[in-house]
Parts: sequence; C-alpha cells; structure tokens
Amino acid sequence: MLIKLANIDNDFADDEKNMIYMVGKANGVPEAEIDGLLDNPEPLPPVLEMSDDEKFEYLYNVVQLMKIDKEIYLSEIKYCEDVAEKLGFKKAVIAELSSKIYSDPSITSNKDSLRKAVMKYQN
Repeated sequence: MLIKLANIDNDFADDEKNMIYMVGKANGVPEAEIDGLLDNPEPLPPVLEMSDDEKFEYLYNVVQLMKIDKEIYLSEIKYCEDVAEKLGFKKAVIAELSSKIYSDPSITSNKDSLRKAVMKYQN
C-alpha cells in the first residue's frame, strides 16, 4: 500500500523509498522482500483479518508517507481516503491524521492519543 502511494504522483522520491525501507525494517521485513514488493506491490490484506492497531498503523504510515516529500497531491489524499474507507474509517480521518503527523519521521506525535482519536472515525 505504501509503495502504491509513493508511485501515485509518478515520482518515487528517494525519501519515500527510504521511509518504506524504514517501515519495513521496523516491522521485521527484510530488505530483499521490500525490493520484491517495490517491483511487484501486493494488495491490502483482508480487512477482517486486521486488528484495530494494525489498521491504525497502516493509516499512520500511509499519511506519513504522503507527507514525507513535502508535496501533497490531491490524488494522494484521495488514495489515503480510499484506504481509510477500505479499513472501515470515514474519509475525514485522513484530515485528522494529516494535521497531527509530521513530514519528518524523526518527529513523532503522541501515537496513543492519536490512535484514540482515529478510532472515533470507525464506521
């Protein structure tokens, strides 16, 4: 999903790619597997199999990736909103997350309070 978002503006920036590697590493995904996914992105896993925490992490990461190159396109926002809906959230959750997630991944927001706020947007 992050790879699809990174490609949506037809400009796969190095900082977007680096973030994908960073997210992969944080989740125990080897670089070789990420390289394979870059060549052949997989679809979103079945929503029914995902926990609320996993859904939140997907949304958090997808919004952070959207913002990392400091250029936000309408197509990226729409993609994030579509992902949010597929995960069982209202589209407005993207605006909530976007206002509280920084483009610099080293600056982190309070994920616990953000997770609680995001859960209010569940359908």
